[in-house]
Amino acid sequence: MAKIKVFETTKEISKNIKGLTGKMEEIKADMELYLRLLNEAKAKAEKEARELEERKRQEELAAEKRRKEEEARREAERLEQERLEKERQQQEQARLAAEKAAKAEQKPHHEESKQQNIHQKSQKSKGAGQPASQQEPAGKELRSQTNTGRSTGKAAQSNETRKSFADGKSERGRRKADDIVDKFLSQPPIILEKEKGDTGKGTGGRFVDLYKDKNKKSKKDFWEDTNYNILDRKVRKPKKEKSVQQTAPPPERKKAITMGDIITVKELSEKIGIQAAEIIKKLLSLGILATINQEIDYDTANLIASEFNIELERKAAKTYEEQLEEEDAADKEEDLVPRPPVVTVMGHVDHGKTSLLDAIRNSHVTDAEAGGITQHIGAYTVNINNKTITFLDTPGHEAFTSMRARGAQVTDIAILVVAADDGVMPQTVEAINHAKAANVPIIVAINKIDKPTANPDRVKQELTEYGLVVEEWGGDTIAVPVSALKKEGINELLEMILLVAEMQDLKANPNRLAKGTIIEAQLDKGRGPVATILVQNGTLKVGDSVVAGTTYGRVRAMMDDKGRRLKQAGPSMPVEVLGLNEVPDAGDIMYAVEDDKLAKQVSEERKDKAKAQQVKVTSRTSLDELFNQLKEGEVKDLNIIIKADVQGSVEAVKQALEKLSNEQVRVRSIHGGVGAITESDVMLASASNAIIIGFNVRPSSNAMDLAEREGIDIRTYRIIYNAIEDIEAAMKGMLDPEYKEVILGHAEVRMTFKVSGAGTVAGSYVTDGKITRNASVRVLRNGIVVYEGKIESLKRFKDDVREVAANYECGIGLENFNDIKEGDVLEAFTLEEIKR
Repeated sequence: MAKIKVFETTKEISKNIKGLTGKMEEIKADMELYLRLLNEAKAKAEKEARELEERKRQEELAAEKRRKEEEARREAERLEQERLEKERQQQEQARLAAEKAAKAEQKPHHEESKQQNIHQKSQKSKGAGQPASQQEPAGKELRSQTNTGRSTGKAAQSNETRKSFADGKSERGRRKADDIVDKFLSQPPIILEKEKGDTGKGTGGRFVDLYKDKNKKSKKDFWEDTNYNILDRKVRKPKKEKSVQQTAPPPERKKAITMGDIITVKELSEKIGIQAAEIIKKLLSLGILATINQEIDYDTANLIASEFNIELERKAAKTYEEQLEEEDAADKEEDLVPRPPVVTVMGHVDHGKTSLLDAIRNSHVTDAEAGGITQHIGAYTVNINNKTITFLDTPGHEAFTSMRARGAQVTDIAILVVAADDGVMPQTVEAINHAKAANVPIIVAINKIDKPTANPDRVKQELTEYGLVVEEWGGDTIAVPVSALKKEGINELLEMILLVAEMQDLKANPNRLAKGTIIEAQLDKGRGPVATILVQNGTLKVGDSVVAGTTYGRVRAMMDDKGRRLKQAGPSMPVEVLGLNEVPDAGDIMYAVEDDKLAKQVSEERKDKAKAQQVKVTSRTSLDELFNQLKEGEVKDLNIIIKADVQGSVEAVKQALEKLSNEQVRVRSIHGGVGAITESDVMLASASNAIIIGFNVRPSSNAMDLAEREGIDIRTYRIIYNAIEDIEAAMKGMLDPEYKEVILGHAEVRMTFKVSGAGTVAGSYVTDGKITRNASVRVLRNGIVVYEGKIESLKRFKDDVREVAANYECGIGLENFNDIKEGDVLEAFTLEEIKR
């Protein structure tokens, strides 16, 4: 029986194995089908991308071709206009030459007639003065007149013609005679003066002076010079002759006027001094319909200007950035006044920089920092002996190198904090290099001298290796032993700062537009973009228009480091500014400008330059699959999107992660921003195959859902070391077992209560999921994590409960956290280990 049972069992096992084998084959076939479909989809996507790129290229070629054709057409029109203008000038010159020649031919006839008249008068006066015996006989005089009549036969004939023409005046009028004939007929009758003894008629003579219009000599000349052909139809009206005489040569072209590649009709009108309406008419004649604010290119503007005999020259127009630099002119020596020094505290991590600054300003900020490490740059002012000193607290960890470098660029004096028990460390050396590169004097503060293991002499010896020789050893570096914990040596350190500042002769001009540096920036839900600005020159006032990087705006409010509202801030003063349109980047230079228009134009110009740096699309990547893809040669770039609570942390995380690049993979930060992780961040990660790194921020629920659908890897951290270690481990294929975070639910704080012995209790409403007593919890305020810990108590009414479901109210107490405010969101979660 036992053998039979074993046989049946074996048979059943064999049958199950066959079934499993069949299922495995099915799974294998499904996997092959899936891979094939995936490859087809990938090939299709690549094909579409290539087609899109080809279409884009064709469109660019077509646009370039249209542009060249348009330029050729405009050039042809310009040449045609020049040719027509040249022909017109040649015709005008030929006409003027012909008129001049005609006048030259008429002038001898006029002179000859004039000479004859003078001769006759002189003869007549001579005869009248002689005695009767000496006078010639009448017959001789008559013969002389007869000869004169013969010589002037043409004139007499012309007079008879004019008389017969006067008799037929009405008939000539009906035939539409020229105006010059009508003007002739309107003259008084011609009376001829007869000589003595002259009994003949029509034998000649001259006009009597009484009938001459002395004020119209041109008319007299006209009748005397042109009476022989007065009826010729080719003779034109005197008005025509007058207009010809008034024709002036072409005016000289005006002096050249410079312009850029593009100009509006209004600006062109102002430059060349021609009304805009006239310019628009010229454009219409060229077939261009334009308004007063429409832009035209240089070729069109030059063609229009040439119509008004004005020459244009192409000159590269000044960019708005150049206009901004012109406004930031150097100050005159007489305008400069002393200003407070700006001091940066630098040094290695945990050497006591923040504690030293605490001791100086009698405040405590170290307790609020995660892991006791300064995460953001703070700017504070301290008054000592009626003098002001501005301090910048720069994080000492290597990850914040860019923030420290920025601090060294805006500072006047660097305080190098070195622990007396540790000595010079790598970040200490880096701080020394940054200060030297910025040509900033260094004051060494040897901290922690109260410790038993303190050895200040060893610190001084190590500093000499990096070119810092203390004064007591014959150098020029000031070294002050201090104890931030016991507040020893603080006054001596401050006195040294004031002494070095006095030697530097620090000055600024408060009577000008402000210029400063963005020390820190963040997005506040209630106030909008908030920027901490260190004013370096000028005076910043409420209402000023400012531009910083690609952001701009108007200063709506200013607060100092103590939270007091200010109306203006002078040099070396750090202030918190509201009113920018976006969150600026830490380290951007802030300029106050004359008006909002220039600020907006500078911002848009800078944004256009930034658009050129777009990110190329690659395949999907996650930290878990990174090592395998590296093996297969699929990954060359690891794209990362960084979101943090403040801008300074974004730069710190970016620089730390980009340092991890090696020969196999290059870590690239494609985007960095302030605030919670949103759906747009996930979509950018999906399009660019990026991993999202959150630093002190959380993704929204919609962003989480979209990330799951798109397969986007989102990692959140509170300490930067963890992010560095995770990516390093992923690149080496040594990721530790991952703890998956499971979100249990969310609750909104509606009201807070203070309970004796229990602290602050949050009266909350569970919006989704559930809240359990043993769960971990985060406090989210405006999307930023302000606390992460455990739930200490969970009650519904007065009863302790294990969990509260959605749409119910409850009271929640947190461990060691009482700073709960209405509107906060409590996110309950647990960690589940994922087996690899």
